[in-house]
Amino acid sequence: MSDLYERARELDGADRLAGVRDDFVLDDTVYLDGNSLGALPANVPGRLDDVVRREWGQLRIRSWTESGWWTAPERIGDLIAPLVGAAPGRIVVGDSTSVNVFKALVGAVRLAGQGRDEILVDAATFPTDGYIAASAARMTGCSVRAVAPGEVPDALGPRTAAVLLNHVDYRTGRLHDLPALTAAVRAAGAVSVWDLCHSAGALPVGLDEHGVDLAVGCTYKFLNGGPGSPAYLYVRGEHQAAFDSPLPGWNSHAEPFGMRPEYEAADGAPRGRVGTPDILSMLALEAALAVWSRPDVSVAAVRAKSLALTDFFLECVERYVPEGRVQPVTPAAHAERGSQVALACDDAGEVMDRLIAAGVVGDFRAPDVLRFGFTPLYLGFAEVERAARVLAETLT
Repeated sequence: MSDLYERARELDGADRLAGVRDDFVLDDTVYLDGNSLGALPANVPGRLDDVVRREWGQLRIRSWTESGWWTAPERIGDLIAPLVGAAPGRIVVGDSTSVNVFKALVGAVRLAGQGRDEILVDAATFPTDGYIAASAARMTGCSVRAVAPGEVPDALGPRTAAVLLNHVDYRTGRLHDLPALTAAVRAAGAVSVWDLCHSAGALPVGLDEHGVDLAVGCTYKFLNGGPGSPAYLYVRGEHQAAFDSPLPGWNSHAEPFGMRPEYEAADGAPRGRVGTPDILSMLALEAALAVWSRPDVSVAAVRAKSLALTDFFLECVERYVPEGRVQPVTPAAHAERGSQVALACDDAGEVMDRLIAAGVVGDFRAPDVLRFGFTPLYLGFAEVERAARVLAETLT
């Protein structure tokens, strides 16, 4: 074991992102669950204290203008935009991922136009996406068909209105081919909707570059926005004038304070808004995103370290864990791997409980998956080696 331990120390010594760890509140636990809930950025408590005590406590209603509360959804959207390869003005922050999936999917069907009445959905999608797709289909007179992402090109047809896909499979960590699948959807005349929950902040996305039509994502995983932090909606520039949200609210009105009975959608990203923004969690997210302004932090650097961390973890698992006890589910190929490693294990639920008790925090996905998320901003190679070593001890 000593050679892997020493190599971990050498890798940590050469890690250009190592200093970013100090920007987070952490302890001796090996935290490998940032793909469910990111760690607390150290600047967030102070920011929230100021928001509560001064902006809310002293300025009160004036903060909607004087503290920039009203423009926060678009301002914070512009902070997320470069992390997913989008131009300014194409992302609005607010509501939950589920609500934004609903907006995007119904909006996609409306963009597709007459004669298209089928929605294709990733067969292995996170359950909520499937529930939302079924509801959107009932509302729009469409049918729903579940297909594996790799089968989408063959499943597309003249009736296809929208295709809802996950960039990274939440359970296995498989990274799907966004550029190729988006191109296939576009060539078929359908509208693409991508769920970026497990990729934004962990790897390059390229929404504008690859012609993605609509996308949604959460902010509490690799973006470290905090529990229940608001999600976001991306609408491609060429679609913004025609995007017809199924949830028109006063916040997305062209004249929100006009209080007119007739609805007129705002221009650009604001038409994705619905009601009053959740300011406390939104401003916590804004503070959390400040880490991306550091000169040593970039999506490319994070992706390179992510692959190095997951490669090293898989190597340590192969060396330490008794043969046949676990089986990697996450693809070995870099082009097919997100920022997590999933291991199949017969007694995975009990094993994860023991790991957490031993100070290694991952999570369990039924029926047999140990899931470990790797957040390069605050995770080091020595922690990865320790996690594999504790896993081996737990399985012996």
